[in-house]
Amino acid sequence: MENKQVGLLIIGLAIVMVIIVLIFNAALKNIVGQTCTHGPSCTMYDTIKTQTWISLSIVGIILIIGLTIMFTKPREKVIVKRIKDKKKKLDLSGLDKDERKVVDLLLNENGAMFQSSLMEKMEIGKVKATRLLDKLESKQMIERKRRGMNNIIVLRNN
Repeated sequence: MENKQVGLLIIGLAIVMVIIVLIFNAALKNIVGQTCTHGPSCTMYDTIKTQTWISLSIVGIILIIGLTIMFTKPREKVIVKRIKDKKKKLDLSGLDKDERKVVDLLLNENGAMFQSSLMEKMEIGKVKATRLLDKLESKQMIERKRRGMNNIIVLRNN
């Protein structure tokens, strides 16, 4: 809810409370008038006045709080937008045939794949795959991440 709506709600509750206090005090005066034999000098009348002032003061404080909330501006929301980094095109000029094939496979697989599936698709052994990936990693083209017993090869976006 906005501050204005909350303020109006609190002010409405304060007005309802004033009406209830006035009705309650009128009923108390009626009861005291019928039961008290001392007349207007009865101490119960003083008690009613004290209770009325205390209850109206509390309602007044609630009314002031409602007005304050209604007229204060809500805090501005902080909006954070992430700016997508523009991906640079990969420089494939310094790569040999096998290294380009690895990068092309990674691009086709959305930039990541397991080392074992890379070896299957390229039809190469573990040793050659490891050496090939070491070269690409030293050129900062890829990154290897350990996942259990497998490696995930991730294409870096420089």
